[in-house]
This record gives sequence, C-alpha cells and structure tokens, in this order.
Amino acid sequence: MSAQPKRARRCQLSVPGSSEKMMAKVADLELDHVFLDLEDAVAPSAKPGARGMIVEAINRHTWRPRTVCVRINDVETEWCHDDIIEVVTGAGARLDTIMLTKAKKAADVQFVHLLLDQLEKKLKLKRRIGIECLIEEVEGMMHVEEIAAASDRLECLIFGMGDYSASQQMQLGEVGSTGGYPPDLWHYPRYKMTIACRANRIDPVDGPYANFRNPDGYRKEAERAFILGMVGKWAIHPSQVELAQAIFSPSPEAIASARKQKAAYDEALAKGLGAINVDGVMVDAASIRIVQNSLDRADLYRL
Repeated sequence: MSAQPKRARRCQLSVPGSSEKMMAKVADLELDHVFLDLEDAVAPSAKPGARGMIVEAINRHTWRPRTVCVRINDVETEWCHDDIIEVVTGAGARLDTIMLTKAKKAADVQFVHLLLDQLEKKLKLKRRIGIECLIEEVEGMMHVEEIAAASDRLECLIFGMGDYSASQQMQLGEVGSTGGYPPDLWHYPRYKMTIACRANRIDPVDGPYANFRNPDGYRKEAERAFILGMVGKWAIHPSQVELAQAIFSPSPEAIASARKQKAAYDEALAKGLGAINVDGVMVDAASIRIVQNSLDRADLYRL
C-alpha cells in the first residue's frame, strides 16, 4: 500500500522538457497534474541539456498545477540514472513525483525507489518524492500485479497504449485509437491494470489520445476509462485538459445525491436499519460504498 499522499489526477498534461516556452506557459495553468518529459518528447542528443532546463523551470516558476512530475527514461537506457540524480539534486525540494517509463518488472520500480532513498538522505529533503509508473510493454502488463505492489512510494500506474500497441505488434493508426476494431480494443489491459491498482490502493490512469483535434474521440475514451474505475487521463494538448477534468469529476447532481443518500443512511443506521429507500433508490451497505467513492473524489477535487 502506498505511503504517499492522495493526489488529484483527473488530467495529466505532458510538456516537453526541452521547451522553456511551453514549461513557462503550463506553470500558470489550473489543472491537477503536469509532467515535464525527458523521454519521447526529447531527442536523444537533447536529453542531457533538457535535465538542466527542467531543473531551472521547476525552481524558477510558481507552479499552479497541483502536482509537478518529471517523466524519466526507462531503466534499460543510459539516461535513467542521470535523469533521477540530476533532477532530484537540482529540484527535489519542489518535485512531487518521478514518472518511470516502460516498467517491465517490480525490480524496475525498486531501482528508482532505492535511488530516491539515497538522494533524499544525502540532500536532506523534507518531502518524500512519489513514483508514477507507465505500463506500456507486454512484459509490464504480464507483471502488472507485482509492479503495483513493488514500492510504498508508488502512487499510480498509467496505461501507455502507444508503446504498448507497438510492443504487442497491433496494427493501428494514431495513438489511442481503436484502429477499426469493433469492441473496445483497450478494455482488457485497462481492466487488468485497474484491478492491480485498486488492490494495492494506488491510482489507475489512462494514457494519451493523439488526435487532439478530435474531442469526441478523446471524450469517448476518457468515459470508458472513467466507467472502469480509472481516475484520469493524459492530455498531450491543453485543449484536452478541460475535457478530462470534467469527465473524471463527479457532477454536481451526483455529489448532491451522494450526500443525501449518505446522510439518510447514517440516520437509518442510528435507528438500527440496514437498508432504506431514498428517492426510489435502495440504499444499503454495498451501495453506500459507491456513494462514498463520489464523496471522496469531491473532497479531493475540492468540489
């Protein structure tokens, strides 16, 4: 079980760590989560320089997003070790989480955990840095239960369908689409990963939808993820932020209904009743657990 604080993740906005202009712009946005990218958005030759740019941006700006994260390269690359050391050494006091890419086994997460242990001790950091982890290889999906339980720093798993589709050799077009496959192509991996997350009390997050000019497609995929129990979805463009944060938030009507049912149920329990009728809906111990999920989200999102 994660020992990290609970964070809002309705939307995780991706920003290239090699773009000073884009990092400055996103620092002033109101959203749950932003991650500064050292992986796919940065060319290999630019990665060492991008580390310093990210450190400077984190330290220079007043960040309005509630969580500031850095996505690092995976443990099988030559960049991972220095990504962690340079970013945490330079900006660890203002960094919330590290996002590990392409985790294939529990040991990948544990490597990051141990390195953070050493750095936090050396640097005398007062806040503990969390870990977020991408499941985007077939090996990672095969071992997702072990990965989800690998570290008490782990806060969430993200389904990265782009690299995952390449790993499984799927025949698709743009990232996040279904490629004409009749059912929901992503149902099984989303479902499997979400179960692993919930069993270990960490957040399941859905990955990107590449065509940011297709809001209807993005909305459909986000709604599918929401129904399965995921807490949020990536955004690769600011136009997707509002969509995600709306879809993964309980509606005002749902919050009002949940509060009414919870109050009525608490009153019924005090009278020794186990099941009651609230506006034509049966409310009992099982249904109140669903109601409580909406109330917990409302509190987390300050709704």
